[in-house]
Amino acid sequence: MSTHDDYRPYTYVTASIHEGNTRLGVSFHTAELSVIAMNVHGIRPYLCIGSAEGQLSISTTGGGPVTSADLDLAREIADAAARYRDECERLHTGQAVVPAPSPNRDDDPA
Repeated sequence: MSTHDDYRPYTYVTASIHEGNTRLGVSFHTAELSVIAMNVHGIRPYLCIGSAEGQLSISTTGGGPVTSADLDLAREIADAAARYRDECERLHTGQAVVPAPSPNRDDDPA
C-alpha cells in the first residue's frame, strides 16, 4: 500500500551528449513551484518556472522582439498548461470520491 511519504516532492536534472549535441532536462515533481510571467524592458515577455532546486526560463528568439514563431510557442504553452490543469482537476475529483480501503482483519466475518 502506498503512503503519502511515497510521493515526496523531488526535482532532477539530466544531461546527455549525442553526436555533439547537448540535451538538458529538468523535471519538477512538486507543487512547490513559482510561475512568473513578466516583460523585460517593455520589449519581450519572459516566463519562469522554478523551485529552490532549479529553474526553467523561456523568452523570445535570441532575446529579441517577439516573432510569429514566439507567438505560436506561447499559444502551445498556454494550451498545454490548460490540458495539464484539466487533467489534474479530473484526477483530483476522481480521487476525492474513491472510498478509503477498509482494513483487512482476520476476525472480520465478511
